[in-house]
Amino acid sequence: MKTTFKELRLNTSKRRELIDLTDEVDRAVRESGIENGMCLVYSMHSTSAIIINEGESGLMEDILDKIDEDFPRGRAWLHNRIDDNADAHLAGAFIGPSVVIPVKGGAPCLGTWQSLFFVELDGPRSGRRVIIEVLGT
Repeated sequence: MKTTFKELRLNTSKRRELIDLTDEVDRAVRESGIENGMCLVYSMHSTSAIIINEGESGLMEDILDKIDEDFPRGRAWLHNRIDDNADAHLAGAFIGPSVVIPVKGGAPCLGTWQSLFFVELDGPRSGRRVIIEVLGT
């Protein structure tokens, strides 16, 4: 079994936004030399998430609107007494910090319309860290 590790650094510009990681993940898998296995994409921040979905602009806006609806900023969340970003922590916890993608033939197995996104929930931020680890043979 072989494993490779790559760390991305992201700068975000909005409170909530989606950043397409598909090309970076594809590059990391291809450069790993691993033909068959899996790829873990993991955000190292509790106020962000990783998702797989279609990269159509209307849908991306819908995803952000749904997050705003389900985890509204300004609500009297208890954590807000500390640093006023409970909505971001809750959204991150419910969406999740990672995805695992199968690797076959040296490429990530994504569907025709699937893309990978970093979900910023508490931006703008600099130096957001995302880990891409590829394991297999």
